[in-house]
Amino acid sequence: MKFNRRNFIKTGGIAMVGSLAAPSFLQGCASVPDKAAGIAFALNHFGVSENDMKKVLAAALAKGGDYADLFFEHTYNNYISLQDKEVNRASSNIDFGVGVRVLAGDQTGYAYVENVSLDEMLKAAQTAARIAADGSAKTPVNLTEKPIIRNFYEVTTPWEEISVKDKTPFLQKLNDKIFALDKRVHKVMASQSDTTSHILFCNSEGQLFYDYRPMVTLGAVCIMEDNGKVENSYSARAYRMGFEFLTDDIIEEIAKEAVTKTSILFNAVKPKGGEMPVVMGAGGSGILLHEAIGHAFEADFNRKNTSIFADQLNKKICNEHINVVDDGTIPFNRGSVNIDDEGIEGQKTYIVKEGVLTSYLHDRISSKYYGIPSTGNGRRESFRMIPIPRMRATYMEAGNVTEEDIISSVKKGIFVDNFTNGQVQIGAGDFTFFVKSGYLIENGKLSQPIKDINIIGNGPKALADITMVANNAKIDNGTWTCGKDGQSCPVTCGMPSALVSKLTVGGES
Repeated sequence: MKFNRRNFIKTGGIAMVGSLAAPSFLQGCASVPDKAAGIAFALNHFGVSENDMKKVLAAALAKGGDYADLFFEHTYNNYISLQDKEVNRASSNIDFGVGVRVLAGDQTGYAYVENVSLDEMLKAAQTAARIAADGSAKTPVNLTEKPIIRNFYEVTTPWEEISVKDKTPFLQKLNDKIFALDKRVHKVMASQSDTTSHILFCNSEGQLFYDYRPMVTLGAVCIMEDNGKVENSYSARAYRMGFEFLTDDIIEEIAKEAVTKTSILFNAVKPKGGEMPVVMGAGGSGILLHEAIGHAFEADFNRKNTSIFADQLNKKICNEHINVVDDGTIPFNRGSVNIDDEGIEGQKTYIVKEGVLTSYLHDRISSKYYGIPSTGNGRRESFRMIPIPRMRATYMEAGNVTEEDIISSVKKGIFVDNFTNGQVQIGAGDFTFFVKSGYLIENGKLSQPIKDINIIGNGPKALADITMVANNAKIDNGTWTCGKDGQSCPVTCGMPSALVSKLTVGGES
């Protein structure tokens, strides 16, 4: 499993490379939903009827599957970037289609088409239906709209109403602000992207829902030069929001962070490697949770007995002061879901409660296997792929000491708070992630800045070795993207500062 901050400086355009004209599809084909319209809007948007969907579901169950669903998606993405002090690239992309899934026991039949004509959808349903073999056709129940009870990402100004011309000044401001903050700034590369997804879902249990999903990212790479030495770092933010996201405040926040992260590197060294105490800083250190335990708590790995935690449910696995949550309900969060990609409402799930492993992260298949309700973690990259258990926003709740208390308790170790990526071996639980910068800890104080090291450890052991948790819990709202089984999904992570008593640091020999 891989976890990274997706590179927001693209190397090529998609549909309109180099053009600063408003994307043509925004002039007509994209539409903004009436909040009261719900399913009526969605059916009109996709050009399908409930009767069509019932026919397709019936065809999907014609060979005797246990369950079937249809996942309609219309996604459009816009992207602009700045180099050499001016916005000089723009691109747009449209994706459209429907996926048909059939479940027969724990087996999945799946097919998708890139249009929604009844004939094509029926062909996809017939293909997916081949997973079932008993020949006993089942009839889907009548469809009933399942309204969104709580909208965690209600948009004020939809991206469909915004042109490239409207966005350009914000990238220019970001560029100018970074240059103004430090005379050593040599170059800035900045980008902004926005994505809007219309999702229509129905299944053989009669559920029918529509979800309007926004996403926006803004970020910048800052390159600085000092006496012939060049360093670079970056800052980015990502939320499920509309145009209201772009403000002077967010530009100020990103600019200051990019410059601060870069400037510290001029005095940083690569420390000596070895096993030592590691203080994980608040926020981005949530990558530890994601890599060390998050994937291993996804129920498909436990159902198949490949996770190191497969036999640990309801057992104590770490300090009783530790609570770990996977949450799909944080307002405007990149990982939040009103309803997951299987028709399950977004929810907050305690994975670890007072040190005890209390829940895995479930989709429909695993929840049926374990005989419990789904936790709403069934997610997919697009209509071309099946949903599988995926994290949303994974974080540790606050503890009862200060960050200063933790640092002062360490005689010799490191403090880390700026990460770029990581990965884990699910079976063994071994993980690694790359640290862009941090500090040495000497005699209870932060001293020399450090950079470019790897942290290596084992998930269950690292979790058990967390001995102190601070009261400064923080979510990192960067552009975190999680890869699993060839699929990518937007996620977030977070944690308070915490002391891991022993981790292996890959530094200088």
